[in-house]
Amino acid sequence: MVKTQEKDTAKSCGNQGLEGHSGKAVRIGPSTAYSYCSERLSAFGGLLGLTKFMDAVQFEELFTSHYIPPGRTPELGHFKMVYGIIILLYIGFNRIWHFLYLRFDSMLCGIFGVVKLPYVTTYWRYVDSLGINQGRSLLKVMGELRRRVWQACGIRHTLVHIDMDTTVETLYGKQQGGRKGHNTKHRGKKAYRPVLGFIEETREYIAGKLRAGETIGGEEAASLIRSFRKYLPECVKKVIIRGDGEFISWDAVKAAEAEGYHYIFGSKRHAPPFADARWYRVSRKDGVAYNESVYQPQGWEKACRFVVMRIPKEIPAEGEVQMELLEDGMYTYRTFATNRPGRPHGVIEEYDKRADCENLIGEAKREGLSAIPSGKFLSNYAYFQLVMLIYNIWRYCKIMAEQSLREDKAKEDEAAKVLRGIQDNTIWIARLKLLLIAAKITMHAKTNEVKYSQHDSRVPGLFRFMGYLDNLRSRLRPWLIGADPKAAFS
Repeated sequence: MVKTQEKDTAKSCGNQGLEGHSGKAVRIGPSTAYSYCSERLSAFGGLLGLTKFMDAVQFEELFTSHYIPPGRTPELGHFKMVYGIIILLYIGFNRIWHFLYLRFDSMLCGIFGVVKLPYVTTYWRYVDSLGINQGRSLLKVMGELRRRVWQACGIRHTLVHIDMDTTVETLYGKQQGGRKGHNTKHRGKKAYRPVLGFIEETREYIAGKLRAGETIGGEEAASLIRSFRKYLPECVKKVIIRGDGEFISWDAVKAAEAEGYHYIFGSKRHAPPFADARWYRVSRKDGVAYNESVYQPQGWEKACRFVVMRIPKEIPAEGEVQMELLEDGMYTYRTFATNRPGRPHGVIEEYDKRADCENLIGEAKREGLSAIPSGKFLSNYAYFQLVMLIYNIWRYCKIMAEQSLREDKAKEDEAAKVLRGIQDNTIWIARLKLLLIAAKITMHAKTNEVKYSQHDSRVPGLFRFMGYLDNLRSRLRPWLIGADPKAAFS
């Protein structure tokens, strides 16, 4: 028997967006009308979060106390000129002439309190006036900014790994300092060969510089190693340096030991003798063997520890190629110079974590490191440090966005879904979550207000991030403890 019922008990479909914010359906077609609107709109609504971050770390005070201004004094002042370039790179435009697209953006004009930004040539002339002193002072700015962010976020790493590596920036014009060197993608072309150092624990840039397109020497590597200490927060007590075979030399080893650092350097130019009886395997099924020895290379002042990894080559089918005459030809060797304690396989495993440094360099190059703004080497040197400053600012914003979820242990709401895992996202993805959000700027009762769409699923994450920054701004600044109490809350 079939029973019928008059009442419809089917559940209605719920709103896919935020609860209580249902929108009306619209129809857009080729004949849809279009016109201007009177509101001030911006595609970069997340810049409000950047201004809150800059205020939370008191960036302007930090900048003016460490930055060495060039001889040319612009009308807007040095801070606003550099801040403008910072915002340009923060948005993702990595060439100075891209200011052409941002001169009338409402968010940027509101940040600087102007109707329109200066002409592009104004920024060009300022970048052209920068030199090596400005580049070095920006490293000091980054070092102090690192200390403030670590203190504000409660980061207390006592041990850090610093990964050093070089990269190639191919030149297509007549830039000073270009040299023909190791350039696998564009053989025979002139290039720069910058060197960079990254902290593995926070994935931030610590120090480096733009260099001519030549292989780095021992003195340069040693000078870079000696500079790390002044850019590290006081909580760091132990440093482990990792570098490939380009950095190994007695000067680099001597500098690391003089600073009290542990080091692991790849070595291709040295062939220490290893006792046959000391080869061992981690597991019986593993064909890879390990060994170690104490060896003094020619020109070194003392002997150092070398560890090695022996990897068997694939045995060719019989009759295909000639077999190796010597037994050593049947293996591939990876040799490292180190003063780290522990078994050789543990030291090599620790070194292999350095591979992430290649990803960080690739990300920095996409953010503007490959953009060569000037023909002057010294101007490019300073611009290099500016790009890396923006790279670190994005890194800190991602750390704080993730930190906001830990401090506000709320339910799994929309904000948590947006910000979860943002610390591991690339800058491109973080830019979509925290920056490229449409905003409307309104004025009511002589007060400006930035409004965001309630239908955008990314807005709750941006609000959670900005709320965390507002809370941080209201706290006592950790770096001002013991200073003037009024300044600590300013």
